[in-house]
Amino acid sequence: MILSIESSCDDSSLALTKIDDYKLFFHKKISQEIEHSSYGGVVPELAARLHATALPKILEEISPYLKEVKAIAVTNEPGLSVSLIEGVMMAKALGLSLGVPILPINHLKGHIYSLFIGKPQRLPLGVLLVSGGHTQILDAKSYDDIKILATTLDDSFGESFDKTAKMLGLGYPGGAIIEEYAKLGEERFNFTVPMQKSKNIAFSYSGLKNQVRVAVQKLGEKTQQDMYDIAASFQAAAISHILKQCEKVFKQTHFKEFAVVGGAGANQTLRDKMGILCEKFGSKLYLPPLEFCSDNAAMIGRAGIEAYKLKRFALPHEIKINPKVR
Repeated sequence: MILSIESSCDDSSLALTKIDDYKLFFHKKISQEIEHSSYGGVVPELAARLHATALPKILEEISPYLKEVKAIAVTNEPGLSVSLIEGVMMAKALGLSLGVPILPINHLKGHIYSLFIGKPQRLPLGVLLVSGGHTQILDAKSYDDIKILATTLDDSFGESFDKTAKMLGLGYPGGAIIEEYAKLGEERFNFTVPMQKSKNIAFSYSGLKNQVRVAVQKLGEKTQQDMYDIAASFQAAAISHILKQCEKVFKQTHFKEFAVVGGAGANQTLRDKMGILCEKFGSKLYLPPLEFCSDNAAMIGRAGIEAYKLKRFALPHEIKINPKVR
């Protein structure tokens, strides 16, 4: 089996995945959402300390199966440096003690492979990756051939949800909260969809985030309905921006198959509207199970199987932390 470790941000996760049939044998994740909620976002130093406690606890549960581990897949990029190092140091220690090779895995590549947990990979396909740190459209032809067609110029789709929630005093993480509030609101705030007149294929959420900030300040004391309406208006503009940029890509590149991955890809409105857009352009839409949208070791393990087959092994001293790599 592949033992996989994920600690790129605020989720501590380990998994065991069978190499021959891709079956997910074990998976567990310990979230830090409660600990970070009062701060309105992830506190890196706190996240690192929590990883240092949580990862060994999960490891204890799978200790009887370590003799079956053939390699260790670990997220080494991108992410918070102090969080990444906790997982990488565990991988190095286990690699030495078990005498097995290590497979450094790009976290974003892991999100693509969340589509294939428990099954063979199905490439090529187009991918919309939306998370707390990234917003990208990708042309994924193979494990090693993934081209970025569009990316964000500033904030990410997921980050804009978190910041909107923070401005409304709704805590962290903000994606699910804003989505629930939006269901109860009306789109009465006329937020401008970013880059409507631009011919460039890219994303930008800083301006929309600022529009929300101004609206919140003008309201002063907010009613509950005000908060619902801001959430609904923001979400509508944020998703409309995604759809418009994806449509530009679809007009240039025909994808027989397309997917939405990443933590923010759990948004049901986005999923529904992307389904309609894909149908318009004759693309079949694939979505990972909701439980594997956010950061998890199962997706790292699934990507790890492909890396194992390609012999992408690294010695402990060769593994580098790359916090900002794409």
